[in-house]
Amino acid sequence: MTMIKSSMAGNLWKLLVQPGDTVEAGQEVAILESMKMEIPIEAETAGTVKNVMKAEGEFVNEGDDLVELE
Repeated sequence: MTMIKSSMAGNLWKLLVQPGDTVEAGQEVAILESMKMEIPIEAETAGTVKNVMKAEGEFVNEGDDLVELE
C-alpha cells in the first residue's frame, strides 16, 4: 500500500478521486488551497484508491495522509 501525503499545510479544496478509482503515476488526486494558491497533489505511483483519509474543506498539515493506494 502507498500513502499519498500532503506536501504542505492548507485547506483540502478539492478531492479528485474516490475509493475504487484507478490512478496513474503523476495523476492529480487532490488540490490544496494555501495563501490563495491552488497546489495539486499527484500520485507518485499507479494504483487503486483504497481509502480517502480527509474530507473536502478540511485543514491538513504537511505530511498528513490524504489517499491510500493499493
